[in-house]
Amino acid sequence: MEVTGYGVKMKYFKKEVEVAGKKFIVESGKVAKQSNGSCTVRVGDTMVLVAAVASKDSKPGVDFIPLTVDYRERTYAAGKIPGGFFKREAKPRESEILVSRLIDRSIRPMFPKYWRNETQISAIVLSHDGENESDIASIIGASVALYVSDLPFNMPIASIRIGKIDGKFVLNPTISDQRFSVLDLVVSGTEDALTMVEAGAQECLEEDILEALNLASETIKTICLAQKSFPTKVKTIVPGPQCNMFLKADIESEAIAKVKECIAIKDKNEREFLWASFKKDITIKFVGKYPQELTSTIDVILEDIFYKKVRSFVLNKKVRIDGRGLEEIRPITCEIDILPRAHGSSLFTRGQTQALVTVTLGTPGDMQIMDELSGEYKECFMLHYNFSGFSTGETKSERSTSRREIGHGNLAKRSLSSILPNEEDFGYTIRIVSDILESNGSSSMASVCGGSLALFSAGVPVKAACAGVAMGLMKEGDNYVILTDITGMEDHLGDMDFKVAGTRKGITALQMDIKVTGLTTEIMAKALDQAKRGRFFILDKMDVTVSAPKNDLSGYAPRIATLMIPQNKIGELIGPGGKSIRKIQEENNVKIEIEESGKVFISGIDPVGVGATKEYVESMTAEAEVGKIYKARITKLMSFGAFAEILPGKEGLIHISQLAAGHTKKVEDVVKEGDKVKVIVTEIDDKGRINLSIKATL
Repeated sequence: MEVTGYGVKMKYFKKEVEVAGKKFIVESGKVAKQSNGSCTVRVGDTMVLVAAVASKDSKPGVDFIPLTVDYRERTYAAGKIPGGFFKREAKPRESEILVSRLIDRSIRPMFPKYWRNETQISAIVLSHDGENESDIASIIGASVALYVSDLPFNMPIASIRIGKIDGKFVLNPTISDQRFSVLDLVVSGTEDALTMVEAGAQECLEEDILEALNLASETIKTICLAQKSFPTKVKTIVPGPQCNMFLKADIESEAIAKVKECIAIKDKNEREFLWASFKKDITIKFVGKYPQELTSTIDVILEDIFYKKVRSFVLNKKVRIDGRGLEEIRPITCEIDILPRAHGSSLFTRGQTQALVTVTLGTPGDMQIMDELSGEYKECFMLHYNFSGFSTGETKSERSTSRREIGHGNLAKRSLSSILPNEEDFGYTIRIVSDILESNGSSSMASVCGGSLALFSAGVPVKAACAGVAMGLMKEGDNYVILTDITGMEDHLGDMDFKVAGTRKGITALQMDIKVTGLTTEIMAKALDQAKRGRFFILDKMDVTVSAPKNDLSGYAPRIATLMIPQNKIGELIGPGGKSIRKIQEENNVKIEIEESGKVFISGIDPVGVGATKEYVESMTAEAEVGKIYKARITKLMSFGAFAEILPGKEGLIHISQLAAGHTKKVEDVVKEGDKVKVIVTEIDDKGRINLSIKATL
């Protein structure tokens, strides 16, 4: 069967690729036929449609690859109707944005350097079985859609998730399996090299990460080779920019000296101002001399000269732009408790990167409800990252959270998740906010360091301190250098951005984006080892400021007490129309939250009120026990004895014969209403009636 899209015949095909015992079924040429390329990928009952479309003309005035990736989940895929007032999918959730970024980072390095046509990848989850993740299928689908299209994507990529359960690596673990995994590693790459790595881990060793990456490479190669059998359209050729050789020679004669001058300047703003001023002057000069040339052509030549000369300087001199050694980390300062009302706060500064990080402790009622295709759950830990324009000396509208902010926040969150106490031991909802005040390289890792310090400041009983460092790579042939604590320019001019976070015990998160092929196991091993040394150096600096969490929480943080009550007592605690629970909360100035399991959370600023409420709820929901002594209050006198309240709402009878050691003629001779007496439960009959005795306690 053949179909036509944009006048080009698209061949139908259906292939099966087996990965770790699971069949990935790829089908193309059946749906979305007006796109440049499309396919569906199915694993189990999870199914994703991916389509690739590009404009027919390049976008003028653009000096980057204009690629947009949109991953969306349709709730019908899981047989659900969207929650909320509007019963349709709205703006993408954070989880969808994070998968969009995974796809983007996996495929972007594979486009030609000078591709300037607007390109969009749309991945839509059509079916979800609740066990097989859709992100891996979406990345593979994006590769297939691009590879079979006429777009300049000539080398397929693939992706794999690796977990570690009971000491063994597991390829593409199910959603259920991931709950028991100490590693969540997603790796993308070609048959020869990796292009993207994203991971969260529970203090994994560098050797384990390296072994997992090697395992991923083998599986990725198999999937890539399978894609090469798919029929493709005739590919678009992307020529490099054509420039006048005389113009290039004239610019080089003046630019090389200026590049050398810029390299010697350590301050980012001063260096950028000098280079921008030179570019402006040189453009005016040569546009006048070569009026037929575009200013964009001159800009490309200048940036190419800067790129090559700076890289040559670093690779051959083994000295960085700001004069540091290859493993030297910029000056670090750490402060805590800088905000008077925040529950925990820190200011972490490394060179020209600065993060103000706060911790706010809330009650279980502050948990965020996450409504995902795989099901609804509550999140007790949040980390929000904000990147304002002033942090780089630029104007920027403060509107919705950018995809970059969501991605950086998620990386910092994964880094710190492993060090948090168990929810059973520390019942607080934790929110960390990182406001970037200055940025020149790896503000996400500054957020990790600042977040760890702020948790210590807040008195959260974390397992250990956590720090992060950004690594870089510059490589020409066999000559390469690995850089510790890269700046923004080194990231821009380098071939790899490799962020590693963790404790002294092991790695908690890593993220890697690679722009070149030929990244060997040897280079990866050296990068991980160098990152470990850098991480330990930063941890040493942090320890000088604070080496352990505070012994107590902030006076402005709520105090929380927890207890379990029988499920059949929940209604009694709440009372008719919530009357009982409202009264308890108002009298003690506390908040009471009850789960279906019978777990009760009592929170308030006053620890005395919280403690008193806990005691009251315990007594209110407790059952009388035979043989147990209680402090009781006489509530009613009868001729045959007295009634006494031993627990809230629970009374028993003290027979006249049990009021005192000797003979009692009249009840009034021994007790009166309101008296506090000590009693013991002697019997609870089959109707629940309680018999008490004062005599037996004497």
